[in-house]
Amino acid sequence: MSNIRNFCIIAHVDHGKSTLADRFLELTGTVEHRKMKEQFLDQMDLEREKGITIKMQPVRMLWHLIEPEGSSEPERPGGSERSEGQEYVLNLIDTPGHADFSYEVSRSLAAVEGAILLVDATKGVQAQTLAHLSHAKEQGLTIIPCINKIDSPLARIEEVAKEIMKLLSISEEEIFRISAKEGTGVTELLSAVIDMVPAPRGEEAKPFRALIFDSRFDVFKGIVAFVRVVDGSLLPHEKIMLLGTDVESLVKEVGSFSPKETVQESLHAGEIGYIATGIKEPERVRIGDTISKGKNTEMLVGFQIPKPVVFVSLYPQDPNEFDALQDALSKLKLNDPSLSYEIESKEALGRGFRCGFLGVLHSEIISERIEREYKIQMVISRPSVEFSIVATNGKVLSVKVPSDWPEPSMIKSMEESWAQVEVITPGTFLSETLQFLRGFEGSKSEVEDLGEEKFLLRYEMPLRELIGDFHDKLKSVTQGMASMDYRILGMRSAHLVKLEFRIAGAIEEALSMVVPESRAYQEGKKVVEKLKEVLPPQLFEVALQATVGSKILARETISARRKDVTAPLYGGDVTRKNKLLDRQKKGKKELKAKGRVVIPTRVFLDLFRT
Repeated sequence: MSNIRNFCIIAHVDHGKSTLADRFLELTGTVEHRKMKEQFLDQMDLEREKGITIKMQPVRMLWHLIEPEGSSEPERPGGSERSEGQEYVLNLIDTPGHADFSYEVSRSLAAVEGAILLVDATKGVQAQTLAHLSHAKEQGLTIIPCINKIDSPLARIEEVAKEIMKLLSISEEEIFRISAKEGTGVTELLSAVIDMVPAPRGEEAKPFRALIFDSRFDVFKGIVAFVRVVDGSLLPHEKIMLLGTDVESLVKEVGSFSPKETVQESLHAGEIGYIATGIKEPERVRIGDTISKGKNTEMLVGFQIPKPVVFVSLYPQDPNEFDALQDALSKLKLNDPSLSYEIESKEALGRGFRCGFLGVLHSEIISERIEREYKIQMVISRPSVEFSIVATNGKVLSVKVPSDWPEPSMIKSMEESWAQVEVITPGTFLSETLQFLRGFEGSKSEVEDLGEEKFLLRYEMPLRELIGDFHDKLKSVTQGMASMDYRILGMRSAHLVKLEFRIAGAIEEALSMVVPESRAYQEGKKVVEKLKEVLPPQLFEVALQATVGSKILARETISARRKDVTAPLYGGDVTRKNKLLDRQKKGKKELKAKGRVVIPTRVFLDLFRT
């Protein structure tokens, strides 16, 4: 184990994590030059299109260390001797940067002993830099600070170095300077990983124990568990037990990531690899569980499953694909335990699922993965948050979607989720950012000077305000220079109403939303105007109404589609024409009284995307 180093790269979005991982792969010869491509560890097309890492990706690299000329022997926390040409096993986990995927980062941090903290020389310390660093410190990891993109003409190397020095309380000499794009300083950084990151602790002689930090489904191998082996060793075809679910199975194969899954003869203490369990039921393999060879083994400390904060309903456009959608969600949950779902149904849409996510981007990514990987077209509702309502009988109700909202007469009091938003902005945009934040329902605006003309703003606001277009508006106000992160504070008192929409007198529950009482009119008017644009005209006049309880707040009318019933007439008495028109008028009146509007699926899509 003295020759093993387990580490990850943490950074804000677009600070160069994947590019640095590419250079490590090239430097160690893990990937042949002819097969190399940008963002090699980003396996999904979606990641390449959006330019962000969505899933953590482990990789095993072998490196023969070559000492630079004139180098002095540094202190090594691992406590092991090393010599030139000695081979090291480097297990790297590339991690996402966006706040919605912070749970991916937390799981990768639990599987390693060190982390490279990467900071963009053109942007400096950003919101997610602080968040990931905080998690790494909680895990007790060795932090290697590094400034990337030093080759950029916009690089502010000295200013960014001072930010990092203040953040970590270190000297300037302890900060590495690299260009992941050009490869400058990457060799020295990888050498520092060997010098500074401790070797893993564990005992080969102890009973086998491994922590599951990720998993995926394979038709032939069953559930493939990504593991960090803590103690002991494991061979193929040995019996294993998952202590959390009390499930036994025979191992089909074991291996490592190079970066594709590569079969090995065995897995040993300190290593990161995979175990093909042969188990086909997704619910039996849980991330954070311990794999052992018997019941008498002590469980490892797992992961606390995060609580979903954003709720979205997913319905298949074709009702016959309900079972396929359920299967897709169960398989996606295998490598994303932060996803939650339960069955729900609506008269207008049929059967679907109420899904919980860690953020709006998280919900968008999962939705796109279902449509791409499983070829299921869906109707996707507006994002909502959780509300807590105390009923008049004293019962506390947890409401996650508007359709569960009780009658106003049943409500005694209510609460909603609040979040603390942290925004890092340059001093040139400080006043604009403060003014922007005060435009939202919120309180307690705090400003902290980070130095080098950069400020950290903390603002508390309802979570429902944050899950809209807050991020896009912030980028617009600051010309893309600000970054943000947030954390959930808990529930606070609220004054909200359920805004309903009636189409031809009938309430369409799928369109309902929960809004502040003061904004009900504006939101209602906006939706009925959009409905008038996208809803196909009928043979009768259709009234569109936004209501709160029995009160009508806004109304629009779609005129009847009219057929010229007098077109076949040629000449004759005018009474013949009036007779036909009267008959048509009478028919439309009957239709208006009895008719019901069927809303096409595309109308829901158009509305939910606005």
